[in-house]
Amino acid sequence: MTEKQNRFSEETLSIWRDTVHLPAFSPLKGACATDVLVVGAGITGITTAYMLAKRGVQVTLIDASKLASGTTGYTTAKISAQHGLIYDHLIRSMGEEKAALYYQANKEGLHWIGNHIKENDLHCDFNMQPSILYATSDKEAQDIEKEKKAYDQLGILGTLTDSVPLPFAVKNALIMPGQAQFHPLMYLHELIAELVKMNVPIYEETLAETIEEKETERQVKTKNGSISCQHVLICSHFPFYDYRFYFARMFPERSYLLACETDGALPDGMYLSAGNPKRSIRGLHLNQKDYLLIGGENHKTGRGESMERHYERLADFAEKQFGQTKIVAHWSAQDFTTLDQVPYIGRMTKNNPHILVAAGFHKWGMTTSTIAAQILTDIVLEQANPYLALFSPSRFEATSMLASFLVENLQVAGQLIKGKLSRPVPLSDELQNDQAVIAELHGERVGAYRNEKGELTVVDTTCPHLGCEVNWNEGEKSWDCPCHGSRFKASGEIIDGPAKDPLKLFFSEAGHEKRAGNKE
Repeated sequence: MTEKQNRFSEETLSIWRDTVHLPAFSPLKGACATDVLVVGAGITGITTAYMLAKRGVQVTLIDASKLASGTTGYTTAKISAQHGLIYDHLIRSMGEEKAALYYQANKEGLHWIGNHIKENDLHCDFNMQPSILYATSDKEAQDIEKEKKAYDQLGILGTLTDSVPLPFAVKNALIMPGQAQFHPLMYLHELIAELVKMNVPIYEETLAETIEEKETERQVKTKNGSISCQHVLICSHFPFYDYRFYFARMFPERSYLLACETDGALPDGMYLSAGNPKRSIRGLHLNQKDYLLIGGENHKTGRGESMERHYERLADFAEKQFGQTKIVAHWSAQDFTTLDQVPYIGRMTKNNPHILVAAGFHKWGMTTSTIAAQILTDIVLEQANPYLALFSPSRFEATSMLASFLVENLQVAGQLIKGKLSRPVPLSDELQNDQAVIAELHGERVGAYRNEKGELTVVDTTCPHLGCEVNWNEGEKSWDCPCHGSRFKASGEIIDGPAKDPLKLFFSEAGHEKRAGNKE
């Protein structure tokens, strides 16, 4: 039997971050200048900084937290152009030409990573694997048959089969050969080392707050300094400089992953279910051990069940389908998806070549990050790129984007009303250690969390972005907004945007002083 006692009570940590420790860098203090500032040191920002530095551009890289501490460190680490049932959707919503460009771009991203690893003899557990989309119902099987027709229409190599090396029956499956998987932090460790060799300044714990656009330069204000530059490349999880309303043009989703030790044979290939609930399956051989990575349970941020229930369902799936397993790591990730499922990469506005953005990678950031790095590099160097129009943040595909915009923002309005109408209970002293509650204190709606030491922290539950009411995420010990995906620590500090201000802190016994910057 799978071990069940307290298996999800500990703090989440991905197997990637548990097995590789990236170098640490100091925060920026004071003012500096550079040609290009890259904001966000995940795989997109690091790869972009690397490409620019290799071309002789003076570049600086900053991150609000630690390197690769966002989605990059909590991925499934699949490098693939098979993104679920994407190509049939793109042909219907964008047309055959753009669908073909999307495939070609992702294919090039995969090849760049593979060639870079080979040419530089990088050791990051990179290995070629087929990507396999499988169906367990008749409806899913029909959807896969439509996707295969899209493959044929676009000239994508793919095989339709009803037999795959999984321990359960499938209705059919679509195989895309020649894809890959790797250890993302091993890969980035090498890129970071190259950046250091090229004397690229890297600053951690450096939060970019705003951009002041001047006639000949841009000045980015940070928490403890400022950076003057010609170009700002926003490669953070969510654009911190959001005057184009990205919060209304993307929606956030959370998903979950388990790493399980197994004595059984690892399945060849990287698998994804065509229907819901989502199930992602891949193997990993690391440090002389074999692991199964089981993922899925996607839901809109702040709108799911107890996190433990999501992990339990994944664990039950692993036990039922693969037998005896030992869970050694569990973690979750947050991804943003655009209205038409194609990332936003390029100029933030059509007429401003100096502020660029890369966002909305859905679940496919390993491949898309490299596409983004190349597009952003070409824009800075004023070189042509065949994918500029496809990924342009200024695009608007009326057929798919308008409908998605209306649906998503109606749901946001529903969450706003739901939060305002809920009636919290009075805050009492009965709150147990490591528990949280939404309660009423002196007539105000508050969120209270008592940590494992018994120390109480009380915050305002109103998200400072647009006023929705946050919900408690017990697995991550965070307050999550169900409207646009902002996330906050138990103390109210920001984890993820679009919010720019923390939750107001009313009281804390955990060593957090009341923040002077809170708005009353």
